[in-house]
This record gives sequence, C-alpha cells and structure tokens, in this order.
Amino acid sequence: MTTKSAFSPEDWTTVIEGPPTAGMIVITAAHGGMFRETVAMAKAYTEARAEHGDSELLDEIVATKPKLEHNRYHSPDELKSRGLAELRDAVTLVGNKATAGELDDYRRFVVTLANKVAAAHREHGQSVSPAEEQAIQDITTALGGTSG
Repeated sequence: MTTKSAFSPEDWTTVIEGPPTAGMIVITAAHGGMFRETVAMAKAYTEARAEHGDSELLDEIVATKPKLEHNRYHSPDELKSRGLAELRDAVTLVGNKATAGELDDYRRFVVTLANKVAAAHREHGQSVSPAEEQAIQDITTALGGTSG
C-alpha cells in the first residue's frame, strides 16, 4: 500500500490539492450556490473517511482537511486551466508511486467530489448545469478517464 511517505512534500501537496481544486473548478463553472457547493465538498471528504481502510493512500488524502488558497488564481479561467494541469500532474504522481487500484480510487474520489459539488445547488431548475457538466467532463479527461 502506498502512503504519504512515498511522496516528497511538494508532490504530496499536489496530490492532496487535486480534489479541492476539482471542486473549485465546478463551483466557478456556474455562478451561485458557493456555500452549498463548499458544504458538499466537505461532505464528500466525510463520506470517503467513512469508507476508511479500502485504500491507505485515499485514507491519508481524505484525512487532510481540504484547503485551497483563494488568492492562488486570479480568475475562473485561470483556475480552470491551471487547475486541470495540476490535476494531470497529481494523477501522474499517484500513477508513478501507487498501485493501479489506488490510482483508480484517487480518480474516482475526485470525480465523485466534483459530481457532489455540481449537484449541491440547482441551476435554473437543473440539478447540474451544462457548465458544471462540462467542468466535470474536463476534470475527468484531465484525470485520464471518461465520464458517464
């Protein structure tokens, strides 16, 4: 099993910032609902903690309180472009250090979190807006998978 100790401090930061970055990409895809969407992100971590033991790597990732520097990006476009690049970097790091199963767990957690964030606030009568759907697709692609 892969643990935090397999990563340098800088690499570990990239790995643990991946999920909240994905959440922020979805939050900024459609305006409104930031409070509910942020709560949904926290709930995704809580639910993943409840599944403790399935993946030691994921256990360590979700044990860390999700945080993201709000001043790190200057616009939603910058958040999306740099955030997707950082997600690709995180997947590469996990793929280089972890088992295939742990990599799948990481991808699944990030996509699950993104979906929970998107569904947290109804946009114009829809549970997930087209902009949020596109953000999830972009996140899934950056993670090296397909959505659906």
